[in-house]
Amino acid sequence: MTDTSHARRARSFDAAAAQYGAHRPSYPPALFDALEDLAGRPLRGARVADVGAGTGIATGLLHERGARVVAVEPGDGMAAEFRRTRPGVPLVRGDGDRLPLAGGTFDLLTYAQAWHWTDPARSVPEARRVLRPGGALAMWWNDMDTDVPWIAGQEARLKAFFQVTEDTQDTQDTQGTFRLLPAGLEFTTRRLRWSRRVSLDAHLANLTTHSAFLTLGAAGTAEFLAQERQALRPLFPDGTVEEAYVVSLAVAVLPGTTPQR
Repeated sequence: MTDTSHARRARSFDAAAAQYGAHRPSYPPALFDALEDLAGRPLRGARVADVGAGTGIATGLLHERGARVVAVEPGDGMAAEFRRTRPGVPLVRGDGDRLPLAGGTFDLLTYAQAWHWTDPARSVPEARRVLRPGGALAMWWNDMDTDVPWIAGQEARLKAFFQVTEDTQDTQDTQGTFRLLPAGLEFTTRRLRWSRRVSLDAHLANLTTHSAFLTLGAAGTAEFLAQERQALRPLFPDGTVEEAYVVSLAVAVLPGTTPQR
């Protein structure tokens, strides 16, 4: 994938921010339990920056766990939706390659479905700069669980529709792939399974919030949705889909100690 295509896909979410906020899945409580375990400190009282916060799905949950969290978001549309739905949570404009944050002041940096939009040559030094000694860099991705047969079938149809092969598949905003972790940091990883029940319409709407569809155009998206609705309707005759997910969490703790508060 070219840098131009990468940038275009990264910017594509702004036009669909409300749909993204309405239909993207949340995260299970077990994720934040695991985050506390791997980071070696409780979220309550921790100073956290949630980078690439989007509409604030993860930011809101971190806030509910008692973290002193600030969101960092580059996109105009996503930032506007964040401010509309989470007016009580601080938001600053910026991205992981150029963090608008003071050095050595954060206990935790989180990237929920967002690290793959950064340039690790820039975002890793930025993470080291803003974290306190003993602070942690955490990233996670919420992917459909392709061990479930109907999800594996959908994944195959998606790859066929977008003409994805082993040679052309990338790790940007695709389902079922644990993204590459940056070099130079020692990560501990964990995978957590969970599920949610949504209507068939909501399931299809969630699919269209991924960058591959956002950059495809209305006609191509409508074509896939019609075919996919026809494929899924016999499997879910009551119109309710149980989406199964795997959250892939990776946490790297920097050398030093951070006071427990």
